[in-house]
Amino acid sequence: MSTLPPPHEVDADSDIYAGSADEAEGRVYTASGQDWDQIVSAQAERGDELLVVNMGPQHPSTHGVLRLILEMEGESVRRARAGIGYLHTGIEKNMEYRTWTQGTTFCTRMDYLTPFFQEATYVAGVERLLGIEDQISEKTKVVRVMLLELNRIASHLVCIGTGGMEIGALTVMTIGFRDREMILDAFEEITGLRMNHAYFRPGGLANDVGPKELEKVKETVRWLHKHLPEYKELCNANPIFLGRMVGVGYLDASACMALGITGPMLRSTGIDYDIRKTEPVWDYETYDFDVPLQDTCDAMGKFLVRQAEMWESLKIVEQCIERLEKMDGAPIMVDDKKIAWPAQLSVGSDGMGNSNEHIKHIMGESMEALIHHFKIVTEGFPVPVGQAYVPFESPKGEIGAHLVSDGGTRPWRAHFRDPSFNNLQAVPALCEGSLMSDVVVAVASIDPVMGGVDR
Repeated sequence: MSTLPPPHEVDADSDIYAGSADEAEGRVYTASGQDWDQIVSAQAERGDELLVVNMGPQHPSTHGVLRLILEMEGESVRRARAGIGYLHTGIEKNMEYRTWTQGTTFCTRMDYLTPFFQEATYVAGVERLLGIEDQISEKTKVVRVMLLELNRIASHLVCIGTGGMEIGALTVMTIGFRDREMILDAFEEITGLRMNHAYFRPGGLANDVGPKELEKVKETVRWLHKHLPEYKELCNANPIFLGRMVGVGYLDASACMALGITGPMLRSTGIDYDIRKTEPVWDYETYDFDVPLQDTCDAMGKFLVRQAEMWESLKIVEQCIERLEKMDGAPIMVDDKKIAWPAQLSVGSDGMGNSNEHIKHIMGESMEALIHHFKIVTEGFPVPVGQAYVPFESPKGEIGAHLVSDGGTRPWRAHFRDPSFNNLQAVPALCEGSLMSDVVVAVASIDPVMGGVDR
């Protein structure tokens, strides 16, 4: 039988959740269900209304395992702090024990909504260290850009959908995930996986994009053209939606600059900053697209920026399709066989493995080919001594991989600048002084994913 007193009688000295170094302060209430009236009564007897509320780390409105510590006075938030680390995976450290190519399998799993962007900044950094950026084939760059922009749309659909669900707009969530499924189907057609693809490889791509895969992308584009207008029709003039979003989660340009905030949050303040324009890689400067801006600095502005960005990404995808239609059979990996991995990978008629022709070559015709294939897969290739950082404009802001090589076949250090981590610094500025119900909207406007934050 438990020896704990009833929940309204627990004081700080007997807080079972406090650490040994935690200072006892005030009275702690342990709410275990059906006892909220007792807690409220006990708190009322104290003569003040200050309560510390843990929102998360298991809460649908914290976008994963984010813990928000809210000091409440009535319904008003007096102080807000973000607690992270509940989803720490050790991905960055684990990458030090794998080859440079195997690293893509790790980093693609960080922010599980934007896998291609982690792969992009990592692979671009490796290619810069190798000095092969000018050897990357035209088709490789076009396919990468196409997948990045489809991924941007998919990420924004989840942000808009979950944010809508949290304020009662359930239909926005259902259609958001419906449309995202179409994009994930296209990803599966191209890479074999819906998420965590490890498709971008140093020097190129894991496999080719042919007419069949391109037709699936065209089908997805047609679907999005038909259904993306629904978000405007459902939300932009909805009085309840406007009432929950307008003026909530306010963060102006100076605060964004001070906190290192990037992405849609920054562009909702009117700052025209998009890495695709300022520091373009993979020929982004050759695509025709605009950078949507708002100047309201609130949650509604962030929503409108993301909504408009989906249309701009769709324009880029259409341009990629037009280019790829003229590149059937073009190379998707550098010619250097000491870098290309897996060596000469091709898909057989059954959609699996290496082609029979390649297996026949390395297993029955050339001992040198077999030895090379074995060594490059198990040992990897050395990367010259140096460090590199290639930023990308992810759906959430600037993402970059700082890679350090000591000349070996594995990274000496791999550290990622994840935009969700930086943007979460804005939680106090967004939430303090607002109502508790507005915290849900403010956090949704950040669009954090804890897999990228904790790593």
